[in-house]
Amino acid sequence: MSASRPLVTVVRAGRHTYAAGLQLQTNLAKSNQNLDEIEKFRNYLVLQEHDPVYTIGLRTKGYTEADEERLRKLGADFHRTDRGGLITFHGPGQLVAYPILHLRQFKPSMRWYVGTLERLVIDTCRQMGIQNAATTQDTGIWVGNQKICAIGVHGSRYVTTHGIGLNCCTDLKWFEHIVPCGIEGKGVTSLSQELGRHVEIQEASRAFLKSFANVFDCRLEE
Repeated sequence: MSASRPLVTVVRAGRHTYAAGLQLQTNLAKSNQNLDEIEKFRNYLVLQEHDPVYTIGLRTKGYTEADEERLRKLGADFHRTDRGGLITFHGPGQLVAYPILHLRQFKPSMRWYVGTLERLVIDTCRQMGIQNAATTQDTGIWVGNQKICAIGVHGSRYVTTHGIGLNCCTDLKWFEHIVPCGIEGKGVTSLSQELGRHVEIQEASRAFLKSFANVFDCRLEE
């Protein structure tokens, strides 16, 4: 029975630049992968932490070179990406997870995939003790009017890239310089802020991996 469940290799990449994370993602998604032999595609789940960086997605418009320079002067990098979603921040204390999956081994639907990511993060938050994490009409996972996790994905030939950014012990002041994900009038939060204690990425990762195996109905190996 278990052999019929997809296998996903967990890659603990540690902390690095956003550019290094993108390069790792590209290498895993494309190097030595044959997209036509679905059963031979090797799935990965990259767990990482980024140096401070603001990223914008395909739908972000209106960010000028002056805006980019303003954000860089804060000490963060700036990247334009091919993921969905609008502007967000990644940095120390945030668990960034990139599932690199061939959806034909799971369910060939990007709508299903995004919904499953949402359930994954909600289940992770509940394991950690946050019972009211939920989806809204806006993207991401929310606790009340505060976003705790950003979601922005890309799919090509049913292979997924990019993923989620779950605030664990992130310095939330970085978000004060942008309108996170383009949503006015709402804030951001973290596991640490909601639980009233310091939550490290390592602790959140354990709950995240347990939820991932359950929600995606897969086997994990490291």
